[in-house]
Amino acid sequence: MSRAPESAPPVRVVMSLYPQYYDLILNRRKRHEFRRHFLPGVATRWFVYLADPIAALTAVIDLAPAVIDTPTTIAELAEQVHPGNGASVLAYLGDVPLGYAMPILRVREYPPLPGEDLADVFGRPPAIRRYTLVDQDPQLAALCTRFTGQKPVRDLDIEHLPPT
Repeated sequence: MSRAPESAPPVRVVMSLYPQYYDLILNRRKRHEFRRHFLPGVATRWFVYLADPIAALTAVIDLAPAVIDTPTTIAELAEQVHPGNGASVLAYLGDVPLGYAMPILRVREYPPLPGEDLADVFGRPPAIRRYTLVDQDPQLAALCTRFTGQKPVRDLDIEHLPPT
């Protein structure tokens, strides 16, 4: 009898996000995270650093492997999920050959960890629109593990409907 192969654990990253986009995720109006550059072919556990005025690590979001396609196709996906969003995604991705759309699967919100704690590791807050691999830095990995050792204050699954 053969067993199904075990899937690899998600790659852990820290990325910044503007608070207004986080609110859209919590309201299930944003179901993908769009990026100009990202990791291809892997599931990701995203430690969310909310930018000013919040300036804190606040949540962990599980992302499915990225859909990688032309900016036009990624913008069409954004439009299907949230009518009116395609134009802004196209403008954001317009000058790259390929864009990334990571389906958001689950959001776990924790008591905020102030940005100063991350600054001890990074020397600065995480940059908007970039990602940092957590497990390449033992101090950051320990901080993220400690952060998720708390009880979540919110746990939200995000449904994805098949494309139309």
